Amino acid sequence: MDAVSQTIPGKEIEEPAASKPWLVSLFDLIRQQPLGAAGAFIVIIMVFLAVFANLVAPFDPIVNDYGSMHIPPDGTHWLGTDQFGRDVLSRLIYGARTALVVGFVSAFIGATAGLVLGVSSAYFGGLFDLIFQRVMDVFMAFPLIILALAVVSIFGTGVENLIIAITIPFIPRCARVVRSSALSIREIPYVDAARALGFNHRRIILRHMVPNVMAPYLIMITAFVGQAILLEASLTFLGLGVQEPTPAWGLMLQGGAEEYAESAPWMAIFPGLAISLAVFGFNLFGDALRDVLDPKLRSQ
Repeated sequence: MDAVSQTIPGKEIEEPAASKPWLVSLFDLIRQQPLGAAGAFIVIIMVFLAVFANLVAPFDPIVNDYGSMHIPPDGTHWLGTDQFGRDVLSRLIYGARTALVVGFVSAFIGATAGLVLGVSSAYFGGLFDLIFQRVMDVFMAFPLIILALAVVSIFGTGVENLIIAITIPFIPRCARVVRSSALSIREIPYVDAARALGFNHRRIILRHMVPNVMAPYLIMITAFVGQAILLEASLTFLGLGVQEPTPAWGLMLQGGAEEYAESAPWMAIFPGLAISLAVFGFNLFGDALRDVLDPKLRSQ
């Protein structure tokens, strides 16, 4: 007898629903999360420009051309040139590479360190958890930009030190969110079963607890990337981040924000738009990712 046509008295066995093609599922997700799809599109375009900057950029971003200074947007220089004759569009494209490197590396390291520390704090509890939370409270008492300023003033300027300065403020924020999720997981019976079987603490934390807090971890990473891009631009604008001649959006704002605000406004307008669009895209994508991964929001 055909398995689909089998019945039980008073009940009918439902045929399993066929899985949708991935393209149909993708369109369904876009229809359900249009803002998230828009944010993902912005992120994809930004990543594409950063990876293929040497092919997409029309000019060398660091070569000075003193015969082409302060040229307004035209057919040759679509977004104009700066005070050194460098093409603004090319520097924007290469600046996306700098922003993404700093953003992704600092967000990943900060969120991962916060993940491990937050889960460990929830797992061990007791005095360790109490001391750990008080230390995190001290770090979280400072705004992101203030703490980053303090760190970069100690380690100095440069891309590597900038990543360290942005990473440190992210650790306590991710650790606090992850710890709140891990506290409930610690009470689930399979964690007690793992202890009863004699598994060591490292195996229980990494194999049984960390995989169950990946949803808030991924959401925090996407949120941190946007914040890291904004922090990188802010610190660079203040002269404490990326230094010349590396293309960076904060440097472009620093060079055109005040002195050339009236004579060459495009020098500040386009980098400001790039920073705003990048942060906006990552925030939209992070909100959509939260809605998809959070079972409470997904069930609504």
